[in-house]
Amino acid sequence: MMNDPLYNSSIIDTYIKLIKNRYNFINVGELLSYAGMTPLEVADPGHWFTQEQVNLFYERLLKLTGNENIAREAGRYAASPDAIGILRLYFLGLVGLARAFSLIGDTVNCNLVRSSTYTSRQISSNSYEIIVTPRPGTQEEPFQCQNRMGFFEAVASLFQAKLPRIEHPECIFNGDPVCRYIVTWEKSSINFWRYARNYAFVVILLVMGLCFRAGQIRSIYLFAPWALSLLLVLKIGSLRSEKTALFTSQKSLKDLSDNLFKKMEINYTNALVTNEIGQVISRQTAVNDILQNVVQILEKRLDYSRGLILLSNPEKTRLVFQAGFGYHDEQLAFLGKTTFHLDRPDSKGVFVISFREQRPFLVADVKEIEGNLSGKSQNFAKQLLSQTFICCPIICEGESLGIIAVDNLKSKRPLVQSDVSLLMGIAPVIGISIRNAKLHEAKSNQFGSFLKVMAASIDARDPLTAGHSEKVTEYSEEICEELGLQPAEREMIRVAALLHDYGKIGVPDAILKKNGRLSEMEYEIVKTHCHKTRDILEQVNFEGIYREVPEIAGAHHEKIDGTGYPKGLRGKDIPLGAKIIAVADFYEAVTSQRHYRDPMKTEDAFRLLREGAGSHFDRHIVEALITCRMRAAEQEEGREAQEA
Repeated sequence: MMNDPLYNSSIIDTYIKLIKNRYNFINVGELLSYAGMTPLEVADPGHWFTQEQVNLFYERLLKLTGNENIAREAGRYAASPDAIGILRLYFLGLVGLARAFSLIGDTVNCNLVRSSTYTSRQISSNSYEIIVTPRPGTQEEPFQCQNRMGFFEAVASLFQAKLPRIEHPECIFNGDPVCRYIVTWEKSSINFWRYARNYAFVVILLVMGLCFRAGQIRSIYLFAPWALSLLLVLKIGSLRSEKTALFTSQKSLKDLSDNLFKKMEINYTNALVTNEIGQVISRQTAVNDILQNVVQILEKRLDYSRGLILLSNPEKTRLVFQAGFGYHDEQLAFLGKTTFHLDRPDSKGVFVISFREQRPFLVADVKEIEGNLSGKSQNFAKQLLSQTFICCPIICEGESLGIIAVDNLKSKRPLVQSDVSLLMGIAPVIGISIRNAKLHEAKSNQFGSFLKVMAASIDARDPLTAGHSEKVTEYSEEICEELGLQPAEREMIRVAALLHDYGKIGVPDAILKKNGRLSEMEYEIVKTHCHKTRDILEQVNFEGIYREVPEIAGAHHEKIDGTGYPKGLRGKDIPLGAKIIAVADFYEAVTSQRHYRDPMKTEDAFRLLREGAGSHFDRHIVEALITCRMRAAEQEEGREAQEA
C-alpha cells in the first residue's frame, strides 16, 4: 500500500507552515518536488498523499534542518493559529480536554490518516489511553509515531499552557502489534467540584434513607437544611468551575482570533511592502537606484531602527555595502570602508555564513555569539552598537547575490521570528530586481558597444574623419540638455547621432576621401548615404524608445525651408532629433580638418549657423549649441588659468 493515498494534505500543510515560520531558509518548492508533491496538492484539503511521498518528504526535510525532533515539532505546531484551521476550531469548541481526547479517534480517522485506526479510552478524569492500530498492508515509519505524540501535545496545549505527560508503553516499531499512548494532564477544578457534588448528593440520600428507616424523622428535618446548603455550595462551585472552563475555551477562541488577525496584519504588511517594492523598482533599471528605493520603503513601512544591504562583488570574493537607512554619517562612512571576505574558508561571520549557506539568522544578543565571530565582525558590531539583528540572504535562481540585515536599538521592540519571515519574503523580490537590473546593464553595455563599433567602422575608413560620429553625438547631447529634453528622448537622439552617417558605408572611398571639391554626380552619390542609413538601420529592429532612430538618423540633412535631402521635408515635418543632429553635424564638420579645407574658427562657425537659422537650421537649436560651446570654452579657459 506504499502507493495508496493514506495521509491527508493537512498533515504536510502543517509541516510547510512550520517550515515557513521557523525554517524559512528552506526552499519549499524544491522540498515538495523531491517528494513528488505540488503546492496545489498541499493546499487542497481533499488531497491525500502516499506513504512513499511522505517518507521522501521527511527524509529531505531531516537533511535540510538537521533536527531529529522535526516530526514531533510539526505535530505540536498543529496547535498554532495558522495550522489545521478547522480541526483547531473543532477542538476548541469542545468543553474540556477529556472531551477532546474522547473524540480524537473519530477526528483523526475521518480527517487525517487512513494508514491506521485511532481509538481512545478514558482511564481517569485527567488521563486517556489512545491506541493506534495499523491497517493491514501499511508500513508506517518511526517519525510518524513522533508526529502523533506531538499532535497529542498540540491538542492538550489548546486547553492548558503546560504540555501533558505522554507514556508510550507499546510501539509497533519495537515489535508490538499497536502503538499505545497514555496521555495525562493536570487535573482541573471542574472535575473536583463535579465529583464532590455527585458524591455528596449520594451520601445525603443514603443518610436520609437510613434516618427514615430508623424512624428518625426529626433528624431528617434537622439534617435537611445543612444537606441542602452543602449541595447548594457544591452546585455553585461546580457551576463556577464549568463557567471558568467555558470562559477558558472562549478565551482560547478569542486568542485564536487575535492571532489570526495579527497574522493577517503581518501578511497584509508583507504584501504591501512587497507590492510597493515591486512597483518602485519596476521603474528602475540601475542597481543603485533599486537599492536606494528599497531601503526607503523599508524605513517607511517597517518597524526597524536601521537596515543595510550588502552585495557581492562580481568575483564573489567580497560583500560590499550598497545602501542603508538609520545610520548617521560617521557610521555610513565606516560601512562604506568595510568589506567581508567570501574567499576565505575560515571566515565565520554571520553575514558570510548567511551568504554561503543561504539561510537567515536571528541574533537575539550579539554577546552570545561573540566567541564565534571574527575580530572584524566583532569590531563591526561594536562600531554600529548592534545588540540584536536579523540577517537574510538575497537569492535569485539559487545564486546568492548579497544579504539584507536589520536591527533595533535597545529602546526598540525585540526582533522575532515573524520579522525573519517578513525579510525572507522581501529578499527574493530584491534579488530578482537586482538580477534583472544587471541583465539590463549587461544588455545596455552590449548595445552600446555594438553602436560604437558600427560608428567606428565608418569613421575608420578615413583617419581624417575618425571620431566624427562621437563628436556629433557629444554636441547633440549638449543641445538636448540645454533644451531640457526628457531622458528617453535624449537617449534616442544620442543613438541616432552615433549612427547618422552609417549609410556612407555604401559610398566609394574615391569619393569619400577626395581631396577637393566633388562633382555634381559625386555629390549626388554622397547624398544617397541618408536613405542608405535609414534603410540599413531599419533592419536592426530598434524597439521601445529607439523605434524612431532610423528615421531621425536618415533625416539629418533635411532643412527647414525644404531644400534638404533625401525627402525635402519642411519645418515641423522634420523630427526634432534630426534638427538637432543637423546643427551638431554642421558645426563638427566645419570646425574639423577635411581633405579639401582647413578647420574653421569657432566664431566663423557660429556666424554661418546663425545665417542658416530659420532657413536651414532651427533657430532655437542653433542658439542652444552656441550657448553650450561658449560655456565649454569658458570652463576650459578657467581650468587652464588654474593650472597656470
